[in-house]
Amino acid sequence: MSADPFKPAQRVAGARADVWTIVNEAAAASPVQPIINMGQGFFGYNPPPFVIEAAKGCLDRVECNQYSPTKGRPRLKKAIADSYAPFYNHELDGEKNVTITTGANEGMLSAFMGFLEPGDEAIIFEPFFDQYTSNIEMPGGKVVYVPMIPPSRGATEKTSASEWKIDMEKFKAAITPKTRMIVLNSPHNPIGKIFSRDELEEIGEVCVKHNLIILSDEVYDKLYYTPEKFVRIANLSEEMWKRTLVVGSGGKIFYATGWRVGWLIGPEHLIKYVAGAHTRICYSSVSPLQEATAIGLEEAEKYNFYEESRKEMKAKMDRFNEVWDELGLPYSDPDGGYFVLVNLAKVKLPEDYDYPSYVSSRPRDFQLMWFLIMEIGVAAIPPTEFFTLENEHLVKDWLRFAVCKNDDVLETAKERLRKLKQYIV
Repeated sequence: MSADPFKPAQRVAGARADVWTIVNEAAAASPVQPIINMGQGFFGYNPPPFVIEAAKGCLDRVECNQYSPTKGRPRLKKAIADSYAPFYNHELDGEKNVTITTGANEGMLSAFMGFLEPGDEAIIFEPFFDQYTSNIEMPGGKVVYVPMIPPSRGATEKTSASEWKIDMEKFKAAITPKTRMIVLNSPHNPIGKIFSRDELEEIGEVCVKHNLIILSDEVYDKLYYTPEKFVRIANLSEEMWKRTLVVGSGGKIFYATGWRVGWLIGPEHLIKYVAGAHTRICYSSVSPLQEATAIGLEEAEKYNFYEESRKEMKAKMDRFNEVWDELGLPYSDPDGGYFVLVNLAKVKLPEDYDYPSYVSSRPRDFQLMWFLIMEIGVAAIPPTEFFTLENEHLVKDWLRFAVCKNDDVLETAKERLRKLKQYIV
């Protein structure tokens, strides 16, 4: 008898319910409505007017409504090269050093498709953006996990995101003859950590020693709050430039996550294979929004957009985190991005609370998430979703909140979260 033609591929069969589905279904069922969704990192407001106007104008142009070149529209590639040239020690050529992808996520998939053969290994650091795993496994790669360790006093006092550290000994021990790539994320989601120059140099030395490709996910690179300039691993040396692919996102920069305009920057000998894989995955990306993103990059400095964006997001972060200071709940103060991790070990959940089985069987942060949605009316993300089973104990008392929302939404969330006071011991 022939095999069941309806049997799903192993890569999707038997997967447990993902966190996004659980959160959204819980939010819809909550008796507290409307839910304040601080879970997913989508913006609660529109892109800046000059970017919106650019998009509207591009829709009226015939050429912007047809296929773009597979590597991306020339204007966008040039705009990226020109915009990022001041931040690199290496000359950037839009035609040689940039390729456009359908969002940063498809860009990362293209990078893995371009370089991983079945059985090759790629190292990612926990916590990790959950798409890394599937993107590595799709071309037959094997994911190897190395934990980042939270500060030991994170359950009792406010700490800095910079205090989360890679276990370097475990990193070195994880490398085998099959290791081909590592994935680095800075500013980091969900921690908000920005890796220091010293940390990047230590990671870079290991990569040079073992001849590894670095996929540097820098989609939050415009949102950093440290007094020092954001350090890019590709800039550490000529050797690092030769082995680094940098991931960027127009959606993250311009508050337009639904546009799905991403890119990779790197040396030509790497970029050409990413572009080749992208061509086979989706051929080309959305033309009018590519052109609008190009105009946004060209005009951003005229409006002092990047500086204003940083100030605005930092103000939202500080405004929202006031509620944790009021409640005496410690959090990890981020150096960049728009997520904050809060430790809720002091919150005592009712012992007889009724959770669905797919929540009660998961770590405590899932139960915290469910309780906040159902009783408080605020949605957050449990970060054990971004850890392996072996290491999820490290964050079982934390939740991730996204602050990229309107100020009135943040104030409503704070007012609701104050109800947690009765559960704090």
